[in-house]
Amino acid sequence: SADESPRQETVLPESADKYPGLAAVLSEPGYSANIVTIDHVTPLHEACLSGHVASVRLLINAGANVNAATIDGVTPLYNSCASGSVGCMELLLQNGAHTRSPHTHYPSALHEACKRGNSQCVESLLANGADPNYEVSHLGSPLYVSCLYQHTACSKILLHRGANVNVGRGGDSPLHAAVRQGSADQVSELLDYGADINLRDGNSQRPVELAPLGGKTQQLLLAFEGIPALPTKPQPPLKQYMEPVDF
Repeated sequence: SADESPRQETVLPESADKYPGLAAVLSEPGYSANIVTIDHVTPLHEACLSGHVASVRLLINAGANVNAATIDGVTPLYNSCASGSVGCMELLLQNGAHTRSPHTHYPSALHEACKRGNSQCVESLLANGADPNYEVSHLGSPLYVSCLYQHTACSKILLHRGANVNVGRGGDSPLHAAVRQGSADQVSELLDYGADINLRDGNSQRPVELAPLGGKTQQLLLAFEGIPALPTKPQPPLKQYMEPVDF
């Protein structure tokens, strides 16, 4: 799944330390750059996961499929985002790697970059046509993931590139996620982009109801609503102060 490390079984020569002998191996008669393990892991998957740009270049030049998917739907592009290798990712994109998947249950390179806080990968993916609002069924939107993992730089890039500020995971908005994580920077950024403070999550709670009393996130939300900060201690219901009235 997208929130687990992809399974990797070595298909590159074990003797190669960062694969310096890869060129020689690829030139051997009958050796294919697209050899796969039982889980459909290719040498290109491995090179991208290790962030080894020279090997990625060699493999692509030898005909490696840049869009090869493992049985879990993991692509070399996804592995580049997992390792944070912008160099590997740029090579893949220059050679036709797809930034969009037709299957919403497949691992998403953009979501992985947002989860790991690899903002350069996020920027490059979006510049190459990745959809900032692409939703993965069990993860939600990329913005929701970056808020969940508190990567403000990724959130800023997504919002600047047109991510819908209110689309999260199910009824849970990015603002709900940012408030739960106590991420004041993210809350401020989301509010600047027009986040709806009245959306309710699966428990029918607004973001302000999730904020710790007297905390920075609560202050930001209340100021946005134009309401003075609430007292830090819960107050008894108003009816306790009211005298009974006889009619």
